[in-house]
Amino acid sequence: MPRPFSVALPPWLTHALRAQRGPVPWNAVLRGALAAGPLLLAAVLAGRESVGVMAALGAMLAGINDRPGSRRTAVHRIGVPGLAGAAGLVVGTYAGEGLGAVPLTLILTALGLLAGAVSAVGPVSSGAGTQLLVAAAIGAGMPLPEPGWQRALFFLAGGAWLIALRLALPTPGALAHDFRFDGERVAVADVYDAIAELLAAAGGEQAGARRAALTAALDHAQDALAGPRLRRYASSSAERRLRAQYAAALPLAEAATALAWAGDALPARTAEGPRRLAVAVRTGEPCGPLPAPARSVPGLRALDDALLHAAETFDRGGKQIGSQKTGGRNTDGKKTHSDKAGDQRSAALHSNAGTNPLDRGARQTAHKGLRLRPLRAKALLRTVTGQGGREYGFRVALCYGASAAVAQALHHVHWYWLPATAVFLVKPDLGPLVSRVLNRAAGTVLGALVFAGFAAVLPRPEGLVALVAISGALIPVATRHFAAQTAVVTVLVLALVMVGGEPEASWSRIGETLLACAIVLIVGHLPAPGQRGGNVRARLDAATDAAHAYLTHVLSGADDRAARWALRREAYRKLAEARAAIDRAAAELPTLARHTEGTDEVAATLERLVDTTTACAVHLDDTGRLTPRHTERLATLLDELVEQRERAGLADPPADLLSA
Repeated sequence: MPRPFSVALPPWLTHALRAQRGPVPWNAVLRGALAAGPLLLAAVLAGRESVGVMAALGAMLAGINDRPGSRRTAVHRIGVPGLAGAAGLVVGTYAGEGLGAVPLTLILTALGLLAGAVSAVGPVSSGAGTQLLVAAAIGAGMPLPEPGWQRALFFLAGGAWLIALRLALPTPGALAHDFRFDGERVAVADVYDAIAELLAAAGGEQAGARRAALTAALDHAQDALAGPRLRRYASSSAERRLRAQYAAALPLAEAATALAWAGDALPARTAEGPRRLAVAVRTGEPCGPLPAPARSVPGLRALDDALLHAAETFDRGGKQIGSQKTGGRNTDGKKTHSDKAGDQRSAALHSNAGTNPLDRGARQTAHKGLRLRPLRAKALLRTVTGQGGREYGFRVALCYGASAAVAQALHHVHWYWLPATAVFLVKPDLGPLVSRVLNRAAGTVLGALVFAGFAAVLPRPEGLVALVAISGALIPVATRHFAAQTAVVTVLVLALVMVGGEPEASWSRIGETLLACAIVLIVGHLPAPGQRGGNVRARLDAATDAAHAYLTHVLSGADDRAARWALRREAYRKLAEARAAIDRAAAELPTLARHTEGTDEVAATLERLVDTTTACAVHLDDTGRLTPRHTERLATLLDELVEQRERAGLADPPADLLSA
């Protein structure tokens, strides 16, 4: 029977067609509808259209950064880029008024170098760099009557208005509890669900994917709980409870990872305990009796101890559950431990709460913080000036400066569109280069055509204000695909331009975007000083260092669980960042993708090394020594790591890592 005909699309094209999935974030949609549109309407009614345009731009860019998570992290994620955008407006406005084309281009190029290098630090820094450059181009080229400092204030007011909406509006369905922490509550519950999924997948083909999903859930919860605060420690009982519940999930995640590493399938009831804990976090109700797993191997004994500790933590944070211990009995009142030794160990865990390493580590984690090594000025400077920051900054500066020079040479009335578009196209963390270009071009054409149709029939200015409000509501949904986001933003920006008193500019917008795409494609494939793939190499080096620190701590025999969990979290987080950078680089055109060949094998070996280190930690807790399987596996992985790093053109790993 002949095989059906199929065409294998290249990675750079499949990435362009890929879109995120998930439920519609209705709360973010509501915030988007109440952000730019009402601000613009108020300014139009007051006869200050230019003020409304600037405030609506601030709200629009803030809406792009309005992602799921806690309220505190939203303040950081939206506020820091907003401040950078305001600074860019000031610099761009005064530079555009007082400088000629050549010095202005040099100033913008220098800003591109700085913003690009800073973007290598992380997502928030990348958003700040993007808004700095976009706002600088707008300030230099958009003809508005207000001085630079007023533009910056109104721009900040737009972002601040969205932050106020984010803080004040409750999430639907969250009013039954303290809605201030609904984002944290969902994030912590997702961790317990991810633990249950990993336990259910142990011994199967999906175990690796479930472990990666657990890492993502832990990262998200860690960020949600570690957002900016006015006080050093949690001041609310609800927040303290959530931090304690997150800390109680860390030993569960550790045990689940060790069981998945062992490769043996587990009974279905093993995952039931974490699932019940997830429900308890979401509802705020008691978790009820938790089924205890058979204590037959070190991983299961660690899981049982972690479940008992979690039950105690949930009891202390809420109502007492009857007269029986939640962790030691099943729903029918019968003990679920497999033997007398398990019974004695469970009793010891309850009676010595606060003195055993597990309970002590969880308390330290919940009280002192969720990060062992917060970012310091030297570490930030090292990232900015490292190979990833240098390559990032060079590309952004070259594209931004070249597009600004070309735009001014063409003497186009909207010349600032060209460098502003190039900023979104050149940012590597937004996706592979060709994927970004294809999506940007398609989205701009679609958005311009849609706006041209609406502009022909809508009354002005009320119809345009309504279009801005609708576009703002669509942004949270459109962010799932770069082309859709571009189309929505194009409609919104074109509406703002017309409200500001300029003529309809759909066709010039298409031309400027296509020209920016050509510039970025050319510059993105030019030879660069130094070695290409610097961002990937920097991420892999950071992941190797984190794995080394984690392995060294475990093999040292230290009994500080809080430090161990923090090192484990850092190792997996750095690995996830490296893996994301590698996946983006692999989806580039072959001329760019070849510079990072072999790095995916290094990342996979590092992941297996960290998994094995976790299994070693659990086994050492139980028996005090490692089995030949553990030591042989560590030695094999370290040898593979040296060979793969050499093939990928990476520096040798730390010498003490190889001797571990």
